[in-house]
Amino acid sequence: MLVLTRKKAQMIQIGDNIVIKVIQTGRSTVKIGVDAPANVRVLRGELSEELTALGPDETLNKRESFRGALARFMPRAAEAVCCEAV
Repeated sequence: MLVLTRKKAQMIQIGDNIVIKVIQTGRSTVKIGVDAPANVRVLRGELSEELTALGPDETLNKRESFRGALARFMPRAAEAVCCEAV
């Protein structure tokens, strides 16, 4: 694992077309932005684990809405994130 120290507005380049940028830092949080092609799936770890737990014929949309899954992990931000993602 590569561990890097970055300050606000600094970036990390992955390959030719993925950029991770530090948007905001706080006392115990870091807000990052990920710029990646549309064919690259970028998920938070919790949602990735949720997808792994699904059966072979299940999708997150069949089991529950994306908004519902997100709301379990970040109830207050679910509405804003889903609106931005559309």
